Amino acid sequence: MKLKPIAQVDPQIDEVLQKELNRQQNTLMLIPSENYASSAVLETQSSIFTNKYAEGYPGKRYYQGCTLADEIEEIAITRAKKLFGAEHANLQPHSGTGANIACYQALLQPGDKILSLDLTQGGHLSHGKEGTLPHTYYRIVNYGVDKKSGRFDLDKIRKMAKKERPRLIIVGASSYPRKIEFKPWREIADEVGAYLLADMAHIIGLIAAKVHPDPVPYADVVTATCQKTLRGPRGGFILCKKELASKIDRAVFPGTQGGPFMHTIAAKAICFKEAMQPSFKEYAKQIIINCQSLANTLMEKGFKLITGGSDNHLMLIDLSSQKITGKKAALVLEEAGIVVNKNCIPFDVLPPSITSGIRPGTPALTTRGMKEDEMKLIGKWISEILHNPNNKKMRDEIKAKVEKLCHSFPIYK
Repeated sequence: MKLKPIAQVDPQIDEVLQKELNRQQNTLMLIPSENYASSAVLETQSSIFTNKYAEGYPGKRYYQGCTLADEIEEIAITRAKKLFGAEHANLQPHSGTGANIACYQALLQPGDKILSLDLTQGGHLSHGKEGTLPHTYYRIVNYGVDKKSGRFDLDKIRKMAKKERPRLIIVGASSYPRKIEFKPWREIADEVGAYLLADMAHIIGLIAAKVHPDPVPYADVVTATCQKTLRGPRGGFILCKKELASKIDRAVFPGTQGGPFMHTIAAKAICFKEAMQPSFKEYAKQIIINCQSLANTLMEKGFKLITGGSDNHLMLIDLSSQKITGKKAALVLEEAGIVVNKNCIPFDVLPPSITSGIRPGTPALTTRGMKEDEMKLIGKWISEILHNPNNKKMRDEIKAKVEKLCHSFPIYK
């Protein structure tokens, strides 16, 4: 099959695509929820399965012509179950948020109570932030982190669970830099008769590589995304116990979605296979090594990190004593080619649109092949920029150094 180049069909879009490729190649991506998918994943996402509508599940489709779609989805499901040791896997959710909402649909009734981590202390919008669909249909109660340590206080969380008696407890975060042990969360859920949902969107690649504790034996359901530490296509999935399989499947389709994205499910199958390789385990180990190296460098340069470091792929930098906001920090760093996102710190006095922190991470830099020496250099640059946020000449000089470093570590060879 011969396809016309995008440039011939739509030069305007092609120009933007080329600019984005150059932007990614010439900048250091430290947003921990971003990564670089393999060329095989990219190719599969633009494959012929883009054309196929396959509403339903393998062997139970509502359209004809789905024999090969069934084959693709069954391969992907088999790989997901093997990779994570799960009894059941649903790969149809279009996103991590969609996966969470489907789980609520499967396990809860309107008005049921959810106990989840407060967004401003590391949680996620889909865990019940005011203004979201879960907040509209369920009663949301939030736990937080300890003000002094920045870590989960399981005794306080247990007391809150016993007081509130939630139907569902969510463990998982978007900006929590420490390991999570899941057995105590299972015990808390059992004590109050709640389901336990582990939202592993950020750390699922570390779990796949067995460099982070595994939630699968303890949680009733596990939700995740493929595009972060798992280094796959954009999309979500759900792992669960056998006894919940039919409820979860019905909640995804027809409960919250129509037809699946078969091209994305094919790409998910590839990323699961990639994650089974020995090289992926080494990659995941290096993510953590790199993160700790960068964190230590920044602390040596006088920056305060929430919890005093990191066990995973990200860190949360408290800038409240640096006389610069998270928003300003992210802007000046981007001007030098270093891309991070502003982020609330626990008990932040500034609004989410400004914030007192930033949230760097190392998955994408590690994909490019960077190691500890590069992390120390990047930490030095971040420090110089944030300690001198009004020095444009310095930013321009560092930007040139950033581009030189990026050229030594191409995204796609």
